[in-house]
Amino acid sequence: MNPAKRDNKRNRDLVNDDIRFKEVRVVGAQGEQLGIMSRNDALDAAYDLGLDLYCVAPNGNPPVCKILDYGKYKFDQKKKAREAKKNQSTAEIKGLRLSPVIDKHDFETKLKNVTKWIEHGDRVKIDMRFRGRMITRQEVGKQVMDEFVNALAEIATVDKKPALEGNILSVVLSPKKK
Repeated sequence: MNPAKRDNKRNRDLVNDDIRFKEVRVVGAQGEQLGIMSRNDALDAAYDLGLDLYCVAPNGNPPVCKILDYGKYKFDQKKKAREAKKNQSTAEIKGLRLSPVIDKHDFETKLKNVTKWIEHGDRVKIDMRFRGRMITRQEVGKQVMDEFVNALAEIATVDKKPALEGNILSVVLSPKKK
């Protein structure tokens, strides 16, 4: 059997005739306990009400089934999932690369971009790569990085202090809580 079909079968909900247990604990449409019944009696009780029998806890002893309108139940589940997805906020980590020998105008432009990102709610990782002989003048790079972080001190907090990893000095900033 195709693995995708097997996974689909495993994840499929047990409803009505798909339920293969001898006995099930049945919960009524309003949440009342109807007790332990045979599978056929539970299906008959659901069909008499014009509803479906849905297996809520197949691993229970005995398995728990509920009488409900399965189409409405699935619709409500999808609606809740959409709402949860809509309400979650994803904070992206933006990246920016500085140079130890950056010009004033480039510095201000990059500062303006980072300010925009932080005000939007994104986290920012700022990297400074030391190339060639620049690695011998790390203090110049640290000074530029500190100046950049201090310029953003009013709107951002430092999540990860400036640290040198190999030949890259990096710092992570996140928006201040309001």
